[in-house]
Amino acid sequence: MAETLELSVVVPMHNEAGNAGALVAEIAAALDGRAYEMIMVDDASTDDTRAVLAALKADFPALRVVSHRLNAGQSRAIRTGVRAARGRVIGTLDGDGQNDPADLPALYRALTRVDAPADLAMVMGRRASRKDTAWKRFGSRFANSIRKRLLHDDCDDAGCGTKVIKRDAFLSLPYFDHMHRYMPALVKAEGFGVEFMDVNHRERMTGRSKYTNFGRLWAALSDLRGVTWLIRRRRKPGGIDEI
Repeated sequence: MAETLELSVVVPMHNEAGNAGALVAEIAAALDGRAYEMIMVDDASTDDTRAVLAALKADFPALRVVSHRLNAGQSRAIRTGVRAARGRVIGTLDGDGQNDPADLPALYRALTRVDAPADLAMVMGRRASRKDTAWKRFGSRFANSIRKRLLHDDCDDAGCGTKVIKRDAFLSLPYFDHMHRYMPALVKAEGFGVEFMDVNHRERMTGRSKYTNFGRLWAALSDLRGVTWLIRRRRKPGGIDEI
């Protein structure tokens, strides 16, 4: 089955019972006619997310549900889904419904096009018109400007959850909490190429955001130091040959 799958869509979810059904249905509609699977990773939700997802499996054969026993955060949930995936290409979306599944086919085509650069490993979304509060947009722009200046990753919107990436490239990246916010820099540090495309962004369906500007800033101060150190300590072999 893994040989025939075009795409494995991984969605981390924590307390998103109100969004789960609509999001699963939208993914199925966006990828209808393709060989795909969707892996919803329940990060130890305290609401009915897990039960809602389990009930959806009867109507959506492509749906797989993986659940953490303890809350481990978004980055770990994405990694759990990627490790469980059977496709060679991974698509990711946030579980709040603000990312549009309809964007995935275009990103997939860009990644797999015949004239793509040989080193291209990820095509990442860039939210063209964000549907967040002005305060949240300001915090994001501020954080993005600092990260971009320090890491030189050419990324204007590191917080966008819409991505497609080759599975083997993702699994070559170092894991740490919040790594999903530094994907372009980490992918480039491994010697792979990254491209960006404008994607849709929508109002949150239900529920509330798990993050605040101050919470993100506090984590980013530590993360940026760590990611900068990690990239500087990388040594590239310049290619690998078997003799």
